[in-house]
Amino acid sequence: METSGPKLQSELTLFDVANLVVGAIIGADIYVASSFGAGYLGPASLIVWVVAGLIAIVIALCFAQCSALLPKVGGPYAYCKEAWGPLAGFIVGWSLWLAEWTSLAVFPAAFARYLMFFLPNLGWIHQTIVKALFVTFLIVTNIVGVKAAGRTNDILTIIKLAPLIFFSIAALIYMVLHPDVATSNLSPFSPFGLSRFGEALVLIFWAYAGFEISTIPADEIKDPGSTIPKAIVLGISIVTIFYLTTNILLFGVTPWTQLAVNTTPLASATTVALGGNPRLALIGGLIVGGGALVSVTGSDESGMIGTSRLAYSLAVDGLFPRAFAKVHPRFKTPYLGIIIQAVTALVASTIGGLDMLIATSVLFMAIAYLATSASIFPLRKKSTNPRFRPRGGLLIPSLGVIFSTYLISQSTIEQIAVGLVLLMVGPLIYFKYTPRKELEDLKKALLSEASILERTYGQENVFLAHLLRHVKRAYRRITGKRQAWNR
Repeated sequence: METSGPKLQSELTLFDVANLVVGAIIGADIYVASSFGAGYLGPASLIVWVVAGLIAIVIALCFAQCSALLPKVGGPYAYCKEAWGPLAGFIVGWSLWLAEWTSLAVFPAAFARYLMFFLPNLGWIHQTIVKALFVTFLIVTNIVGVKAAGRTNDILTIIKLAPLIFFSIAALIYMVLHPDVATSNLSPFSPFGLSRFGEALVLIFWAYAGFEISTIPADEIKDPGSTIPKAIVLGISIVTIFYLTTNILLFGVTPWTQLAVNTTPLASATTVALGGNPRLALIGGLIVGGGALVSVTGSDESGMIGTSRLAYSLAVDGLFPRAFAKVHPRFKTPYLGIIIQAVTALVASTIGGLDMLIATSVLFMAIAYLATSASIFPLRKKSTNPRFRPRGGLLIPSLGVIFSTYLISQSTIEQIAVGLVLLMVGPLIYFKYTPRKELEDLKKALLSEASILERTYGQENVFLAHLLRHVKRAYRRITGKRQAWNR
């Protein structure tokens, strides 16, 4: 029987894979995390964006090695299960699910923040109502409207990308016309020293999450041994340059003391940059603020279905409550999992602050990254895959372990305590549900290579990756015309 889904692509090039990396990382994060670090380090937080990118490259290369050593889907869950057994795999999968679930709670809070750019007098009760309506909308669209949402993805991508381009142009013109103001805003560069470097790094690193997408099955990539590492370095370098440029413009327009307390930094900075024309400043603020609302909504929508699928895969393995594996008879989506995770994320969003939620999410991510990096050592001994032997020797996984451990160590006592409590729930779930029989038919439907690739290739239409894809097409057209002219 043929598997439905997209035709498998077996010749993904360097540009294709790098584009997937870019699309997987950049989403609404830049709207949320753009001013992170200003209150910790001032303009020196720009250094943290570069360091976070380097750490992301190293850990992504660890994922690439795991994908080469164990060419199957499942991510950290599959790698650690193969390395140390089912319980270890489950705990890592549980940690990753907690990280993604906590990230879901970030976006209702971020949506409410940017809405307050338009409605500044929203009280706590009204913010809670807004968050509840936001989550309800996402529940409905994830259960009912996934296909329809896919058809409008190109339009939504343009809507999400255009405000950032608008901000960048406005801020650049402002800095050129007011170089003394830009210089003043960037001075002193390091008002507090670097004593809170680690705290800023934890928050900023969250913006780089998603780079694991580059470890799609190596069989679909042309010369994977060379292409995957190069694509990871290229893709994350593009993201780092994008993030760094956005933040330099942000700091150049707005004093760091204001950024430290601003909950809508990009929208506010656009208003400042266009302040010479009040009407244009108002329009600019509306464009960037509205773009942030659309982007946050889109990111949480895609994150919600991704998180529900992770819980679904654990459930079909017999390691999660079976409710998470229930598929709606009409819409073919894991509706109970979507509802459960959305409602609990709403509660977390109401109780926890934005910084606390992001730092906790990074804590759980770092645990999964640590386990993934460490799993390379036993996987190297077990691997019999002749097609793709990973490069980098033991240096890359060793650095991955060190960097992941550093991220964990920078969490506060409160965050570690909350993390341990939630993490320890995992073994209880495991021992309760591990005797359950795997739901093989559902598992095959979820983890088929076609299904994985369909979700993976969707990253080409995300944010900056969408623009890069059109640049590639334009370049091909131009070079094609030149070749025809030369003939």
